Amino acid sequence: MEIHEAAAGPGDGVLDFSHLNLNTLSVDSIREERKRDTKQLYLNHNRLASLPSSICFFSNLELLDISNNGLTAICEDIVGLRKLKTLIAKNNRLDEFSLPKEFGSMQLEVLNFSGNRFEEIPLQFVKLQRLQSLSLGGNRLKSIPAEIENLTSLELLYLGGNLITAIPPELANLPYLSYLVLCDNRIQSVPPQLTRLHSLRSLSLHNNLLTYLPREILSLVHLQELSLRGNPLVVRFVKEMTYDPPSLLELAGRTIKSRNIPYYPCDLPAHLLHYLDLASKCPNPKCAGVYFDSCVRHIKFVDFCGKYRLPLMHYLCSPECTSPCSSNPQSDAESEDESSVPADRLQRVLLG
Repeated sequence: MEIHEAAAGPGDGVLDFSHLNLNTLSVDSIREERKRDTKQLYLNHNRLASLPSSICFFSNLELLDISNNGLTAICEDIVGLRKLKTLIAKNNRLDEFSLPKEFGSMQLEVLNFSGNRFEEIPLQFVKLQRLQSLSLGGNRLKSIPAEIENLTSLELLYLGGNLITAIPPELANLPYLSYLVLCDNRIQSVPPQLTRLHSLRSLSLHNNLLTYLPREILSLVHLQELSLRGNPLVVRFVKEMTYDPPSLLELAGRTIKSRNIPYYPCDLPAHLLHYLDLASKCPNPKCAGVYFDSCVRHIKFVDFCGKYRLPLMHYLCSPECTSPCSSNPQSDAESEDESSVPADRLQRVLLG
């Protein structure tokens, strides 16, 4: 079907060919000047099976919307659109094999491929150095690649409605990430490394398989919204303990650290000096102990005003550091968490 310039709206750098039942894009009737001046092109809600090569005539295009078509492939010509910043391709039939090989060389800032058939995040996506927003919700993703850390400009990552089972620690290496949406997946735990996401303001984890959160999550000082509904979080006070006895090396290291025995670089081999530097202080305020590899994995709830409770993962140096009275929700280790976090910030996190 040939389209006419008059059907595309009044101009101002915008061509709107949406909802025209198009199965191809013929641009012969569009003036060269209009093609050159077009910055936004809307081809959404048509019947395009592939992105036509005629797209290359719009050399100054900055936004392209090809959502809600029957797209199974994107042509190589899209790579030639050097000024394209926003690509919206929601609700098509695209997968990781639908993209041109050089797609990662584009200067995209916003990419939305939600509602497609991706089973993995294409490597071309994680090469988009200027990308600020990536949406891949409602696909068939099973994992997040470690290479996600290459998207150092990313501010929003939307991966809700997939089949993801784990969050890679490399995700914590995104310095500007402010909005992270991982709802409606199969995630069972949150890596403590996420505490390095100093810009994070919103974290959506609802409808997953979470039973606890790492206590480090309270260190996310800018976090304003934390969504946890629809997870198997325990509704009553629960604690679980697993403990592997410390090795002789760890016992020696604990003794040196907890008793403040002085030592100097000339006294010990380099690997032992490094080992001693890895000591973690027991979070129980009534315990002066430390641990290295052997610790008690302890789930507790931080209680705020007797109304909101957040399950956190604690790592204690020994079983003796847990409260002897299991019915008391204000144990030693737990009260340390509450006293170390400003009440107003804790409330915002728990109410999110």
